[in-house]
Amino acid sequence: MENSHFSKKQGEVGHHFQMFTGIIEEVGRVERIEQQGAKRRLTVACEKLLAELKIGDSIAVSGVCLTAVDIAPKSLSADLAQETWLRTSFSRLKPGARVNLELPMRANGRFDGHLVQGHVDGTGSVVSFEPIPKGNDYSLIINVPSELTRYIVAKGSLSIEGISLTVAAIDGTRVRIAIVPHTAEVTNLRSLRAGDALNLEVDVIAKYVEKMIAPQPPSSITLEKLVRAGF
Repeated sequence: MENSHFSKKQGEVGHHFQMFTGIIEEVGRVERIEQQGAKRRLTVACEKLLAELKIGDSIAVSGVCLTAVDIAPKSLSADLAQETWLRTSFSRLKPGARVNLELPMRANGRFDGHLVQGHVDGTGSVVSFEPIPKGNDYSLIINVPSELTRYIVAKGSLSIEGISLTVAAIDGTRVRIAIVPHTAEVTNLRSLRAGDALNLEVDVIAKYVEKMIAPQPPSSITLEKLVRAGF
């Protein structure tokens, strides 16, 4: 099940809020990653989305919203801040690696699912990705950081490498996802191997609920202070 995303620039300040649907529009291929001081420049070969993209536009790359800083006839480039490099699965990328691409949702587009900010909450790892016996679907099993498990529930939403998916089951830090053939065909999932890092983002609604129900510190406002203030 593919759902919707809200995304924001990863590792950058002062950029506008973006929404993504979580339905991958194209799978690109990493051409190169160049070190530029504390930053890195990621160049991805792609074709389908380039006609709609211009310099300064946002694009989600495997679940991380980046800014296109250069556009060539058959590729795009985006800069990666050090925080982005350290907090995402990008550090495992090498030339030839496949990445999921999606442009922001248009204002008049259909809203199909859950809200995602585009900030990676943590990286998980692939345990297995195998066909389900006597069926056409696949079973994706991943390990997730223990601190994220409180936000993940069966039948709930989880963004994995920019693909918004529905959790089939969770047992401790192990999560199982059922993948339909179409999703396997149009994403980078089949290119991943056991142990590969994955960008994860939990449902933002779960984080808001957690904050709202958390115990609040006692108010410092007292009747005596209100009287002194003239109330």
